[in-house]
Amino acid sequence: MAKSSARQERSRVNEDGLLTLLQVSLNPVKGLQEMLGNDFMRYAFMAGTSMAVLGGLVGYFVVLRRLAFAGEALSHVAFAAALGAVLLGFEPLAGMFVITVAVALGMGSFADQARSNDIAVGTVLTWVLGVGALFLSIYTSSASGGNNGQIGVNVLFGSILGVQLQQAQEAVGIGLVALVVLLLIIRPLLFATLDPTVAQVRGVPVRLVGIAFIGLVAVTVTEAVQVVGALLVLALLVMPAATAQRWTSRPFIALVLSAALAVILTWSGLILGYYKPYPVSFFITTLAFGSYAGTLGVQYAWSRWSRRPAGHVQIAGP
Repeated sequence: MAKSSARQERSRVNEDGLLTLLQVSLNPVKGLQEMLGNDFMRYAFMAGTSMAVLGGLVGYFVVLRRLAFAGEALSHVAFAAALGAVLLGFEPLAGMFVITVAVALGMGSFADQARSNDIAVGTVLTWVLGVGALFLSIYTSSASGGNNGQIGVNVLFGSILGVQLQQAQEAVGIGLVALVVLLLIIRPLLFATLDPTVAQVRGVPVRLVGIAFIGLVAVTVTEAVQVVGALLVLALLVMPAATAQRWTSRPFIALVLSAALAVILTWSGLILGYYKPYPVSFFITTLAFGSYAGTLGVQYAWSRWSRRPAGHVQIAGP
């Protein structure tokens, strides 16, 4: 009886969500005002927009420098750091920020000058997974395991709708500082990414720029964990940038397009997550995957159409 009642209630919620989405599509201004009338949605948009802009810009260089594996490793570092911070009595965000950036700088320091530093990243990833497993074991066996378990789930899958005002302000502040740093190094970073040998000959501190950039990747990952979680962080770090690079080869246009696409995906996910009883991270990652897959489909269809043989015209003889 209880299961039947719960099923009916879930069905009613879904129907209400569909009706609300229909109403919003007919009157978007009123729907937007109603949605932003909630404090938690304003905070979510603040934190989400900050992360999306930073993730889109940093993600472009992550894809260009083939550092997606490093981003994945740092997301696991963020997970273990958050749980470790809770274990020691600190704020999870502070623990993620400090430890993830420190590990990223260490990875950049002992990695060689080759474009691929898979050995350094793989070493860190293996160790961090073991530490994360240890922390999970401690939390699940502790007296307060229920609360800590929820913290672990939030870090893994994101909890942007639970962001408070102070957290949103911190996210915006960190994002602005990271954005300023990126803008300061963007030209030497682009030069070192496209042709590191020539850049080094021209006096660009290629190694130092690389270490600074991996630090920015760590900051971006820490921000993204609040939005989509540690397991899905690559959706905002890689997908918009990869999609932008499929549409243009001009770096600065691709940068703007990547950031814009990341913002659109985040806003769309927040709106859908507000009206439907499913995680925001699910909508963001699904839309991100759909945008990339759709781009591949359109380009494949265009290439097939443009390569089709021209029709032969027969001219009748006399």
